[in-house]
Amino acid sequence: MSQTAVDSRRLPNFPISFFAVVMGLSGLTIAWEKALHVFALELNGVGFDPSLRIGLWMASATAAVFSLLVLFYLAKLVVYPKQVLEELRHPIKLNFFAAVSISLLLLSIAFLPIDETISRPLWMTGASLHLLFTLYVVSVWIHHEHFEVHHMNPAWFIPAVGNVLVPVAGVPLGFIDISWFFFSIGMLFWGLLMTIIFYRLLFHAPIPERFMPTLFILIAPPAVGFIAYMRLVGELDPLAMVLYFSALFLTLLLFAQARYFARLKFFLSWWAYTFPLAAISIASMLMFEQGQGDVYRWIGAGLLSILTLVVIFLLLRTLYAVIRHGICLPGH
Repeated sequence: MSQTAVDSRRLPNFPISFFAVVMGLSGLTIAWEKALHVFALELNGVGFDPSLRIGLWMASATAAVFSLLVLFYLAKLVVYPKQVLEELRHPIKLNFFAAVSISLLLLSIAFLPIDETISRPLWMTGASLHLLFTLYVVSVWIHHEHFEVHHMNPAWFIPAVGNVLVPVAGVPLGFIDISWFFFSIGMLFWGLLMTIIFYRLLFHAPIPERFMPTLFILIAPPAVGFIAYMRLVGELDPLAMVLYFSALFLTLLLFAQARYFARLKFFLSWWAYTFPLAAISIASMLMFEQGQGDVYRWIGAGLLSILTLVVIFLLLRTLYAVIRHGICLPGH
């Protein structure tokens, strides 16, 4: 097959799930920003311009990746609208459209300590878009005619439970009531979908191999919920403790399955490992900031180290797959 023939079929198969890469890179950026604060690793006095902080570099690089993916997907929308419509109707791919709005919200959080004038429009756009995606996706769930229980996997958390992310930047930007609104939506659907997912895991056929990494998404709702709740209430109370330790237990549970994950063939879904690891890392460092003991700082640092290695590996592995034409193929 000629190079032209191979390239001609890549754009129509450019997956919406590619935006999970931005979620992973954003999570890494925010986790490093938190670590720099917690460990007081300032760059002043070591030959760096203080304005060129690691957070700024990482946030800018992530924003560039996001912009590139948006251009590719807009090109697909213009040239191959039928393929986009197929993804919007797909029981699994449908949920990844919310990764676009979540990417905007994460970029807003990443830029918040750098420049609020950048963070605010990102947050407003991301929150508005995410509400639209939530309404659309939940409406599709209600009126569907072809979904079955084997279609369910933790990626279904992305559009509905992703709402808990809104208060993380929303509260510092002054949108208190709106932040409570989104937080309430996310927590409502976390309880509903968590029940359905465990029913599916326990009483039906195993999740297909390519979707196994999405099990890590189970960590994100309680971990992000803890971070968002702390923004909203400002103190560590019993509900905050329940959210954090639920996330920590799920992290330990999934780490205990490491031998199963190690056998998996590479898929783009491997990026599902990243954002949840970032969330529990940040949550652990936040626990330390609340005076809960030095152990939480080191849990956060250890998870951040693992996350950093995972992201570096996935960047290299994804780039290799792109060069080798292992992504954006029919049926992927």
